[in-house]
Amino acid sequence: MTTQTKDFTHLDENNQATIVDIESKKITTRIAVAQSRVFLPQDVLVNFVNGEIVSKKGAVFQSAIIAGIMAAKKTPDLIPLCHTLLLENCKITINVENDEAVINCTVKTTGKTGVEMEALTGASIAALTIYDMCKALSHDMIIRETKLMSKSGGKNDFERK
Repeated sequence: MTTQTKDFTHLDENNQATIVDIESKKITTRIAVAQSRVFLPQDVLVNFVNGEIVSKKGAVFQSAIIAGIMAAKKTPDLIPLCHTLLLENCKITINVENDEAVINCTVKTTGKTGVEMEALTGASIAALTIYDMCKALSHDMIIRETKLMSKSGGKNDFERK
């Protein structure tokens, strides 16, 4: 069995942090989908009506969608070695499945580097917004996981099975 060693792309030859040089990469359409899941206890779920939770702060899922989109656009301001990208689209959906809010964030760009971090940031901030807007109802909410579901358009495509 052969083991392939991969190097960290954000370290230079002196092991110093650096932004990845993307000059030689090809311009392609790049899409990434990330997902976050938030456990919603019964104290929160009883307020879920017609696809939305309305709190004293407003419409929870609509606010989370806007916050997630804003966060995806600000990713390089939050994560130091991310490239600044022109996002062509960012779509966030939130569905309740059993006792969880399932947040999917799809981000698209045409460029030389991918949008995984933007999708992960968008999904994460949407989850945090749900927590913030519902914490008056219960602190038993749990942001269970955030994960990359798929990415395409770069050197290596990925799809979670």
